[in-house]
Amino acid sequence: MVASDWLEKSRTSGNNYVKMRSFLPAVAEQLFRDIQKTYQETSKIPDDLLIALKFVFGSCALQALDLVDQRSVTCLSSPSGRKAFQVTGGSGRLYVCFLSCHYCPCPAFAYTVLRRNEGLLCKHILAVYLCQAMAVTQQESVSDQQMSTLLSGTTAL
Repeated sequence: MVASDWLEKSRTSGNNYVKMRSFLPAVAEQLFRDIQKTYQETSKIPDDLLIALKFVFGSCALQALDLVDQRSVTCLSSPSGRKAFQVTGGSGRLYVCFLSCHYCPCPAFAYTVLRRNEGLLCKHILAVYLCQAMAVTQQESVSDQQMSTLLSGTTAL
């Protein structure tokens, strides 16, 4: 299967995967579903899906996979049900990403995604989606007060 096949498959497939946010194109949603299914069965992502990942997300795909390999993504959840994702970037800096509003505070997101509209997302958000699909996201519980501090942008945990 080649990347263009995902365009057709994404239009015709059922919804057996938790629906991704509506800001992602159907082809990206289908790709994450395929990665999830294949990874659950084989614990690997085959070459055709890696090629599709590069086709859909461009140069940040390899960097995101590197973050996944390094187990750089942690889902922070509070008793009130709030969730945020903390991603340790390649430089060691922590970024707090929010899938609910499709946001990352990194410079690449601000420049490439928001300003130039040249990409769907940055490597940090892509790493979060990949970790979710592969079920390799680290989990950490935080207090509601810690989550409020995190959401206010004053510090990472």
